[in-house]
Amino acid sequence: MKRATAQNVATEAGVSKWTVIRAFTPGASITEASRAKVLEAAERLNYRPNLLARSLATSATHQVAVLVDDFANPHKLPFLEKLTAALQAEGLVTMLININQHYSHVHAILNADQRQVDAIVLFGTAFRDEMLTDHKLGRGGPPMFVLARDSQIEGVPAISCDAVVAIAEIGKHLLEKGYRRPGFMAGARTLSTALGRRRAFKAFWQTALGVELVEMSAERYSAEAGAQAARDYLSKVAPEDRIDVLMCENDALAFGAMDVARSEFGLRVPKDLAIVGFDNAAPAASPAYGLTTYEQPTDQMVKAAIDMILERAPRETVNFQGKLVVRESA
Repeated sequence: MKRATAQNVATEAGVSKWTVIRAFTPGASITEASRAKVLEAAERLNYRPNLLARSLATSATHQVAVLVDDFANPHKLPFLEKLTAALQAEGLVTMLININQHYSHVHAILNADQRQVDAIVLFGTAFRDEMLTDHKLGRGGPPMFVLARDSQIEGVPAISCDAVVAIAEIGKHLLEKGYRRPGFMAGARTLSTALGRRRAFKAFWQTALGVELVEMSAERYSAEAGAQAARDYLSKVAPEDRIDVLMCENDALAFGAMDVARSEFGLRVPKDLAIVGFDNAAPAASPAYGLTTYEQPTDQMVKAAIDMILERAPRETVNFQGKLVVRESA
């Protein structure tokens, strides 16, 4: 059975095709009587308007591309659930694009632009500003937003958790607990959308005690990468020279670091090594980890992103304050 068209509905209702189009266009000029006649005919024929065809006339596809490159992060799925639900509540459809070694940010942005999306959200992605100068991208594309990371890219606002406030809360807690030899585990280094947590943590300890930060680098934001970075450090440093507290850039890294510290080196957490994460991912609350961490205000961040996409708020960088969640690990 062929799908009903606008012309079929027009014939059934005894009106013109353009009247049918106006009946399904919000704000269009049409009498209530004509609209009712069209809707009744459409119901009989099980007609649904072609949104793609409408987008050619309105220049709006109601599609938002969301670029993600760290699916191993356990915090990502609940955050993504909130984002997509909020987009759908506004009548917007999410186009999820998986960034990986075979599909770069440039390819994803070009693809999204060719599909005429209304906006692009870089969701926690390792994005470099030189990509915007790539001649293939050009200008005049859909607006871009960085969610859950910092951004120094001109014209690309970021919606994130305030790293300085967050680290100040974490640092104060650790000082009060008596920790004095801090370390920091960072994920993959990027330029424009770098997380400001490492910088803030380093500055906090220099100001508070004048101590240098021991830094570790994980290749990715995953438990496996966190485990390897911790393994490398603990294997090379004598017990008496080790740090007494490790701040991880996110919870995934902290889970891996804790697993290795306890199972491979026999360390007691927090007595021998305290560990702190960031995100408050679901496993953090489990008895297996009891991870002290920092919870991002995801509801506020999602709302701000939606308001900017729909131009209900200025398209500018905003930071929100989260909350420290204290558990057994530190």
